[in-house]
Amino acid sequence: MEKNPLKKYFPIFVLPTLIAFILFFLVPFVMGLYLSFTNFTTISNAKWVGLENYIKAFTFDSEFVHALKFTTLFSIVSIITVNVFAFLLALMLTKGLKGTKFFRSVFFMPNLIGGIVLGYIWNLLINGVLSLWGVDITFKTEYGFWGLVVLTNWQLIGYMMVIYIAGLQNIPNDLLEAASIDGASTTRTLFSIKIPMMMPSITICTFLTLTNTFKMFDQNLALTAGAPNRTTEMLALNIYNTFYGRVGWQGVGQAKAVIFFVIVAVVAFIQIRAGNKKQIE
Repeated sequence: MEKNPLKKYFPIFVLPTLIAFILFFLVPFVMGLYLSFTNFTTISNAKWVGLENYIKAFTFDSEFVHALKFTTLFSIVSIITVNVFAFLLALMLTKGLKGTKFFRSVFFMPNLIGGIVLGYIWNLLINGVLSLWGVDITFKTEYGFWGLVVLTNWQLIGYMMVIYIAGLQNIPNDLLEAASIDGASTTRTLFSIKIPMMMPSITICTFLTLTNTFKMFDQNLALTAGAPNRTTEMLALNIYNTFYGRVGWQGVGQAKAVIFFVIVAVVAFIQIRAGNKKQIE
């Protein structure tokens, strides 16, 4: 008799997913990596040019370098603000206050709205306020930057809040009661017990915020479309405009996409390793 009868059926369950992964992720990824070293308009006429596309992305396209800096700054600010506000909301909504379930639902709702819709909603709201001074969100780069930060916070805080609430509710009551008996203040309990015990949730939320902000496209397109003068153009939108908006630059656009993938993968790997190390400590 087999020790593990599931082994007999393992290929049946794994094979469809494995085939889908190979066909729809691995093969396109490898083809995209190859095309980033070529000059092409279609796959059939790709001509090998080596590192030329990567060099052009950094030396002949100042908008790409600016988009990289803009996206990095935007991601840093958003990661801090989203997670701080989400954590504070989670603390408030785990105090046993009346209407807690209602407020959780209200704060989570913006996450259910599509990015394009969110972008147009906040475009109308922000332009409605700025019209009092006779300008709009495309008047200054700073307006677009903070508009994107506000939009991102409004969309993601509720989702991260739910994860933080789950983390707070998993903290053993024995620890909190022991801290209370020992006379620990609320602040001491927060920094010595709750936050260290919340490191798995903090790692997940930081990673999710990072990936959502760094690869943002539809919200950026709907809110500012890169205006004024492409100074609020983020990486994903810059890659799209390069690939579809500049004749003969498809290879450069593909090279930018590979650079984009490497940056996100490296940053995410470092962040996850750092988070795991904190959890172990």
